[in-house]
Amino acid sequence: MEKEKKAGLASLLKILPPVEFYCVYGSALHPNNYDKSTMVDYILGVSDPMQWHSQNLVMNGHHYASLMITQVADEIGVGVHFNPFVSVNDETFKYGVVRMHDLVEDVLNWKTFYLSGRLQKPAHSHVQILVDNLDIENLNSVNLKGAISAALLLLPAKFTEEQLYAKVCSLSYMGDWRMLFAEDRNKVKKIVQGQFDLFQTMYKPLLEEYATKGLLQFSSSDGHQAVMSQQEQYGVLCSCPEGAASPCVQRFQ
Repeated sequence: MEKEKKAGLASLLKILPPVEFYCVYGSALHPNNYDKSTMVDYILGVSDPMQWHSQNLVMNGHHYASLMITQVADEIGVGVHFNPFVSVNDETFKYGVVRMHDLVEDVLNWKTFYLSGRLQKPAHSHVQILVDNLDIENLNSVNLKGAISAALLLLPAKFTEEQLYAKVCSLSYMGDWRMLFAEDRNKVKKIVQGQFDLFQTMYKPLLEEYATKGLLQFSSSDGHQAVMSQQEQYGVLCSCPEGAASPCVQRFQ
């Protein structure tokens, strides 16, 4: 990423209290041919959200629409408070603040699947991580392995590489009512087709690892088609995070 763009993405950080994790994600970072966005999305990880918000209210009180911040996010939400439509240097941002412990739990165990799902897509995983005190980028490899494992278990025995990435992409939209009414029903297909090379960069090494272990067989010379037996699916099941294991087990009952 160009130094100028990186500096632009870091401009929001300069006006906020210190954070332990800070990443940029979404279609504004890696826009595809179909889905353009003008608002840049951020996730901020902090050790004590109440203390952080108290400081930020003093520094940037105009970012907030309500004072019911962390308590609401913890009790009825997914532990993330978002401030949208924040303008800095003629750029529009949306930033979400999460407790670091909750971020780690979601990445490793899919506790809510809210943040981990965002970190499974190229526009989210190939983020510009500007601060990472707890090495979340490395921990996210567990999340990616879980995503590819869950997708393999939800696909038929034979599938194409594009179908696999579409299933990975769709994981975070399962149960999202917006996909029925508000969102483009072809959103997943457009994301995968527009960012196929980025999906390959993320997940091809894991597919090759599974093939080496005998859990997956590529059935074409170009490697874009694969086949997996039910016995092999049992082996893949062991790689699913705790939060995904139960739904996937139902397929074998």
